[in-house]
Amino acid sequence: MKTSIQRETVDLSSYPDLVVIYLGMRAQSLRGLATLFSFGPRIRASVAAAPDGLLQHETFLFSLLPPHFAFRQYWRDFESLERFTRSSPHGEWWRGYLRDTGGTGFWHEAYSVRGGFEAVYVDVDAPVGMKQFAPVVPARGSLFTARHRLRRRAEAGAEPVLRENELYGGE
Repeated sequence: MKTSIQRETVDLSSYPDLVVIYLGMRAQSLRGLATLFSFGPRIRASVAAAPDGLLQHETFLFSLLPPHFAFRQYWRDFESLERFTRSSPHGEWWRGYLRDTGGTGFWHEAYSVRGGFEAVYVDVDAPVGMKQFAPVVPARGSLFTARHRLRRRAEAGAEPVLRENELYGGE
């Protein structure tokens, strides 16, 4: 059988530690619209700064009503992604967001070539992604950070942007 279809694939052998992360933010109130749209310029500037390890960034519109934007990023390795999330300005955004989500819900799901998937959902009122089929549990204790959810050993300098007791108090 002959065909004119051009099938291709990619050689990922140069990326043995590749991590793909999907991120999304959905407005859940009128206040959330302002929060959602205020992040656009900051995200564009952050990506334009070409953080070390970021291979590709793509933006998607999941829905108009309610407004729900998502991003897919390809990172050379988990350590590069983690360093970026701890650095400025991302670390400050995340710290502030965890204190006040501004009427939005945020989620991310990460997939690692080295093995493992992990996800976190912050004030997400309607299930999305893996939250639609997998049991939902609190992101506390050993599930508080992406590093722990991926079952990776802690490394020096790999402290979370906000510690669990800072977020929830001295529980």
